Amino acid sequence: MAKEFSDKDFLEFIVKALVDNPEDVKVDRKVDEMGVLLSLRVHAEDMGQIIGKAGSTARSIRSLVRIVGLKNHARVNLKIEEPEGGRAAPAEAPAKEAAPAKEELEDLKL
Repeated sequence: MAKEFSDKDFLEFIVKALVDNPEDVKVDRKVDEMGVLLSLRVHAEDMGQIIGKAGSTARSIRSLVRIVGLKNHARVNLKIEEPEGGRAAPAEAPAKEAAPAKEELEDLKL
């Protein structure tokens, strides 16, 4: 007989297989009147692997976790928490380059 995973165990299993720092994977499970909320925290360097290109990996993980929840008659949602310092602060706009000097234009012989 196959071992049945809880939604939390299943999420941990999938995410730990994807990331480079499996020891930093943390999953919190909360149950309320809306259903089950799984909150996922990973190492900042692993966020790209969890989100995937255009969010495709995160979307797939959410689908799989919902399927496990349906099997257990629960509505399961996944929240991926952004790690401390995960997103860089917006950089200042680069200064506009000065117009080319008159000598430079003359060198081009335009």
